[in-house]
Amino acid sequence: MCRWLAYSGSPVSVGDLLYKPTNSLVIQSKHSRMGAETTNGDGFGVGWYGALAEPGMFHSTEPAWNDRNLHELASHARSGRVFAHIRASTGSAVQQTNCHPFRHGNWLWMHNGLIRDFATVKRDLVFAVAPELYPGIEGSTDSEVFFYLALTFGLEQDPPAAIAAAVGLIEETGRRHGVEHPIQMTVATTDGNATWAVRYSSEGQSRTLFHSTDISTLRAQYPDYPLLHGLSDDTRLVVSEPLGDLHGAWQEVPESSCITVRGGEEELQPFKPAAP
Repeated sequence: MCRWLAYSGSPVSVGDLLYKPTNSLVIQSKHSRMGAETTNGDGFGVGWYGALAEPGMFHSTEPAWNDRNLHELASHARSGRVFAHIRASTGSAVQQTNCHPFRHGNWLWMHNGLIRDFATVKRDLVFAVAPELYPGIEGSTDSEVFFYLALTFGLEQDPPAAIAAAVGLIEETGRRHGVEHPIQMTVATTDGNATWAVRYSSEGQSRTLFHSTDISTLRAQYPDYPLLHGLSDDTRLVVSEPLGDLHGAWQEVPESSCITVRGGEEELQPFKPAAP
């Protein structure tokens, strides 16, 4: 599958996010502890918000641990909202247009998991994408079609409801084609102001997802831990697996849940697909 992180808070070096933690995303690209695969070497991507309304993106088909351009770019880029994703393909080609995060306007999207038997259900799902949105699909992954289905169902107005509708359609389509468990997912999306992340799977055994504990609480628990003192109180991370072993720093997102991160506030709600 894949591994990803969604960061929001005080502006930080993208390189510090990707390389410095003891279980950084770059380390996970070679030695994931909790992923379906140990190695996630089928490319990577980074999306970040800066001076422009539309987020910047960098994609490569190189393994994250072996790309000098990523290290150079990340060392110089700073942002208060970053999406980063390392890819383990579930069957689609290793090419830049298949690397996450995907972008539409000021929105970013990334996914860990798969739409099962995608080749079987792809035609039906693609035909459900709004005609005016369809030209934006550049790659061949199930994850990008999932994104455009969510956009079709109103992601820009109500992200949780749109994701629920997209998942409902994917499940209905899959089961109509004889797929027992049509979707496995942890997915994250952002408009640059808030982040929404969902953990769900048709079989109820979803890939791992965690969010960081309140920074001010950690700062009180670990007064001699220097990294915590350089971050604002509204700093939050949502990750596929913890970036380090600091006790109490991470909380697991429950099965079938949606977490919304807006500033320093987090809201956790049950997630249930909506009937198409």
